[in-house]
Amino acid sequence: MLDREGYRPNVGIVLCNAKNEVFWGKRIREHSWQFPQGGIKRGETPEQAMYRELYEEIGLRPEHVGILGKTKDWLRYDVPDQWIRREWRGSYKGQKQIWFLLRLTGRDSDVSLRASAHPEFDAWRWNDYWVPLDAVIEFKRGVYEKALSELARFLGVDAKNASLRSGAPC
Repeated sequence: MLDREGYRPNVGIVLCNAKNEVFWGKRIREHSWQFPQGGIKRGETPEQAMYRELYEEIGLRPEHVGILGKTKDWLRYDVPDQWIRREWRGSYKGQKQIWFLLRLTGRDSDVSLRASAHPEFDAWRWNDYWVPLDAVIEFKRGVYEKALSELARFLGVDAKNASLRSGAPC
């Protein structure tokens, strides 16, 4: 399902613990780390898609989290041509995402990377909120920076002094 401009509706999830550390998942058989995210199916609201993706990717249910906030508008990123399936070239540009900030109210042991038949992550860890984004695939970094900056206000995290540039110290 693409919008008129060629963007697939999607949700992104920033999950934080009581220390305001954020969940990072390592993509299966890759050396890149990312936040949980996934497409919005026809008829789903962004919130419904977020809960579905949260369970499919990391095994958490609504009772394990609380919603702290979400981005006001869609954040977009373009996918490089070499990453686009041949049959989608010319119509598909990338993803448009609503990002949710969640607080884990359950326990670390509630996380299950094998909750679905098609796992996306093979490892996970907690990181500082302002972790450098050099472990994120390059074409997504700008959206991650925008999402983290916009959502920081819900945690009282100072976005002005944060440096998210690749390789910058925390």
